[in-house]
Amino acid sequence: MAIESAVKRIGVLTSGGDAPGMNAAIRGVVRTCECLDIECIGIRHGYAGLISGDFISLNQSMVKGITVRGGTILCTARSKEFTTPEGLQKAADICRHMGIEGLVVIGGDGTFRGALALSQHDISVVGIPCTIDNDIGCTTYTIGFDTACNTAIDAVDRLNDTMQSHERCSVVEVMGRHAGHLALAVGIATGATIILVPEVEYDFDKDVIERIRTARLAGRNNFAVIVAEGAEPAYGVAEKIADATGIETRLTALGHIQRGGSPHVRDRIVGTSMGFKAVSLLASGKKSRIIAMRGDKFIDIDIVEALSLTKNFDFEMYKAFSALTFLDKQALLRTF
Repeated sequence: MAIESAVKRIGVLTSGGDAPGMNAAIRGVVRTCECLDIECIGIRHGYAGLISGDFISLNQSMVKGITVRGGTILCTARSKEFTTPEGLQKAADICRHMGIEGLVVIGGDGTFRGALALSQHDISVVGIPCTIDNDIGCTTYTIGFDTACNTAIDAVDRLNDTMQSHERCSVVEVMGRHAGHLALAVGIATGATIILVPEVEYDFDKDVIERIRTARLAGRNNFAVIVAEGAEPAYGVAEKIADATGIETRLTALGHIQRGGSPHVRDRIVGTSMGFKAVSLLASGKKSRIIAMRGDKFIDIDIVEALSLTKNFDFEMYKAFSALTFLDKQALLRTF
């Protein structure tokens, strides 16, 4: 018995910062649409392209092989016009004019707030969380995080080789303007000396300089300091370390290199799975939903509820990292 889809034409867009795995999500959307006989319209350049009518018809041949590619074939952009009442109304009118009965939006918090605004204009939307910061409150994992971590880890591992050879200190800035999840993961995985994140207050002399001196007295001759960009300017961290310790210190800002590259296996699988689920939700008549991971399960949450949730930083893991780095038994026991 054939299942009748609640929608006949779906639009898909990527918005905000790009992340590895976006293309996997797009492919998941397109191929699921083909299976369900739903027309899929690609919207280029995010909400800006929605307003300007920058559309392209997508089919399975157009998404063949894109899972291995970083970035997004639909391109991404931010739109000031979309944030105005007039721009929002125009976007909703274009959806109706083009017969787009459902919209899949792939991005982060700002992307979802745009989707919420559209839903209030009676446009059916489903959001797929995709950001290297992993800072979406409703989901334990966002597409792009694993690949960004591995890209940063590879860079830090290489830097550690040369820092050891020259007995230097390496200060590495990773992305994370408001969230330190990426910095924490990279710091732990690379055996960093210190991790600085925006969620944790610290005394620079006590928590950075003294710890480096302690490690030096214990026989360590090279150091890695991972700094989330939202913690404090990394160039200032490097200067203060060099001035206070006399250790030759080098700064490396990884920047947008963390956004690029072929997605790792987790981002390919999660992107594909979330793309499939997004179309399935619209086909079943659901609207105003955000897809989330809870453990290894994919669920959907009302968009208003999803946006009300915040992502907690793993303070226990942060404390355990610090205790293990400096073999502080008492501090480690306090994390139990």
